Amino acid sequence: MSLFDSLDASEAFCSPTGLFIQIQGFVICLLLALGWALDSLVRNKEIRRIKENIKRGNNFAFICHDISELEHSSQLNLPMISVVMPLKGFGEHNLHNWRSQLRLYMVPLEFLFVVDSTDDPAYHAVKHLLNDYKDDVDAKIVVAGPSTTCTQKIHNQLVGVDKMHKDSKYVLFLDDDVRLQPGSNGALTSEMEKNPDIFIQTGYPLDLPSGSLGSYCIYEYHMPCSMGFATGGKTLFLWGRCMMMHAEDFRTDRHGVVSELREGGYSDDMTLAAIAG
Repeated sequence: MSLFDSLDASEAFCSPTGLFIQIQGFVICLLLALGWALDSLVRNKEIRRIKENIKRGNNFAFICHDISELEHSSQLNLPMISVVMPLKGFGEHNLHNWRSQLRLYMVPLEFLFVVDSTDDPAYHAVKHLLNDYKDDVDAKIVVAGPSTTCTQKIHNQLVGVDKMHKDSKYVLFLDDDVRLQPGSNGALTSEMEKNPDIFIQTGYPLDLPSGSLGSYCIYEYHMPCSMGFATGGKTLFLWGRCMMMHAEDFRTDRHGVVSELREGGYSDDMTLAAIAG
């Protein structure tokens, strides 16, 4: 690089546009650093609480503060929820994920596996799986048909909601690549019961890099999203793979949740986050 090229580069960095870009980058990095600092304080406090509860015998402290809330008698007192799972295709881990969802704790549940057609490989896989659980769980396969006004996933979700049990108080949307901890649905339902003003509850991804560059990139992409969960319990971030809402909101199209999703809906979580915001 010549001396003149170096001077041109220096002038570019010192120009108003260059300074603006540098200041903007500095502010973004500073905000992320402050977020991580606050996140670490709250996270360490929560880790100490979990360890103390484990010493007292609550091995599910990472899900629920009071172990008695996970007892069978307490779970049965919770209202019914419908678990809607839009499916597409069949991968090697799907079966393990579906089994983890069917083995959820004793909250009154119904499971709705929704596919677009019987030609989907997921249809036959789920049908075979449900034969193993037919005496233990209330589960069925719903064929939604092709979508015409929104993405197929949203269409499957809305058809599943339309088919849910009339007594269901809450609906839990789960993706087929989500594996839940035991008691997760009970913890979500209990929180909805404690605070009826909650519009939507969400989980957040726990990504464990497999060693490839791609997995680390996904891990780094999701990490900033978890800040909102570690700094007070409320967040504008919504993770579409795990969302619990009031079933009545869909029955009555409250806040336009159904119409907004159905008419041109592209991303379920971004659409619902916009409504919530």
